[in-house]
Amino acid sequence: MTVITMGVHVLDVLVRPVEAIPKGQDAALVQDIRMTAAGTAGGTALTLAKLGATVHSAGAIGADPTGDLLVSLLERSGIDTRALVRRPDVPTSASVLPIRPNGERPSLHLLGGNITYQLDDVPWDLVTSATHLHFGGPELLSADVATEVLRRAKDHGVVTSVDLLAPGELGDLRMIEGVLPHVDFLLPNDEQVLGFTDERDLVAAAKRLIAAGAGMVAVTCGGDGALLVDGDTVERVPAFAVDVIDTTGCGDAFSAGFLRGVSLGRSARDAAVLGSASAALVAQGLGSDHGDFDLTTADLFAAATPVRDV
Repeated sequence: MTVITMGVHVLDVLVRPVEAIPKGQDAALVQDIRMTAAGTAGGTALTLAKLGATVHSAGAIGADPTGDLLVSLLERSGIDTRALVRRPDVPTSASVLPIRPNGERPSLHLLGGNITYQLDDVPWDLVTSATHLHFGGPELLSADVATEVLRRAKDHGVVTSVDLLAPGELGDLRMIEGVLPHVDFLLPNDEQVLGFTDERDLVAAAKRLIAAGAGMVAVTCGGDGALLVDGDTVERVPAFAVDVIDTTGCGDAFSAGFLRGVSLGRSARDAAVLGSASAALVAQGLGSDHGDFDLTTADLFAAATPVRDV
């Protein structure tokens, strides 16, 4: 599997645990502060590399110390970063995530260079020679750019996938409708599926996205697992029962595991099981890069770990 993770790359600064922001100039002691690569492209790249894929990251970041650190973290995980464009006039996208004791994660986010990515920046030789292209956050970067990239990838026989970034309440189907006919696998969360379609029923919402052109919709539903919708086929895959420390990057880890499973010829359900196992392994620590696992250990984890009751 040779995959390009294109789109949103972010440097996350995670602080845990944070019950409240101190008043005025008061201070509070915390247990951990970590910095990790993240984003719907960057975070997915991390887990894909762990699972044995050859990964190239593509997107726009700043030519700043934050970007230097982001690149070094990706490269330390074995990811080829040469297709990341460095902008001298914009900062690298970053988030500060104060993680609450229950694992919730409000975010303070800087958009940064992500939104400057254009067609002239696309490494077309990599796109057309890859086996898979995963586009993270097309509605943030540019739906027009994403549509053209995905269309050309599909024309060359590349398997395509998309994950969304916008919160569900800010979503609108018009933001992504041009993208969907060129997407083999759409990998949003449940709030996004409902928000982008303005539907109340999750299955009906997923089918509406398929009617708009998506091949399959694999929806992450937090502790309720995943929902797979493909035409008339609807299947639920439970999440694994683990002690959750932090949910940052879990959706990206699911995407990576699912896509790696697909690349290995596994059924959609078995691919979703690998996605859920990857997400569960990441959720047991702090940040998108948590967990020293590979494909074998993820499969063993899935075979040995009970699932959540829903």
